[in-house]
Formats: sequence, structure tokens, C-alpha cells
Amino acid sequence: MIENVKFNEQGLIPAIAQDYRDGTILMMAWMNSESIQKTLDTGEAHYWSRSRSHLWHKGTTDGHIQKVKEFFYDCDGDTILLKIEQIGDITCHSGARSCVFNAVEILPTKS
Repeated sequence: MIENVKFNEQGLIPAIAQDYRDGTILMMAWMNSESIQKTLDTGEAHYWSRSRSHLWHKGTTDGHIQKVKEFFYDCDGDTILLKIEQIGDITCHSGARSCVFNAVEILPTKS
């Protein structure tokens, strides 16, 4: 499967974590070939930290691991979608269920 995805110049690919039960987008992180393989081998999400430049197992420090139920890549092979069971129901380091919570108002356009 790893040979079917397209990594960027840094050897990374964006990965979206989605709740497998209700479809909520929980977070986006980066994966490299090592984190993909570790995720496939263990059934738990592993990502690549760009800021710390190392592999991280989601939930190691807080116990909020992600059990991978389904693993997809898109038609272009440049994005991964992990359908996961979020243990503890907290994904974000801020304590929120989802990292995607900053709403932007869309103003109606005039015709």
C-alpha cells in the first residue's frame, strides 16, 4: 500500500482522522512511510511530528489513543483517511473532542 501513496518533498503525506461512528473530523496530522507501517502493524495511529522530527504514537502521553478501524487513501494517492475509534473521546491537545472547532463566518454573496 505504501508504494501507492505520494509523499511530499519532506517524505510526508497528510492524514485525516475521522470518527468511524459519526463521521466527525477529529484532526489532521502528517505521516511518513514509517508511521504508516507502524499504524498498519499495530492497528493504532502513529504520526510524524514535524516540530519534534520524530514518530509519535497518538495517546502515549495522555492515554487518548486512536484505534484504526479503516485505512484509506484518496484517488490521487496524496491524502490518507483514518477512520478511528478515539479512546477517551478527546483528540485535541486543548482537551476538545476535535481539533477542528474554529468556525469562520461565511457572508452571503450579492447576486
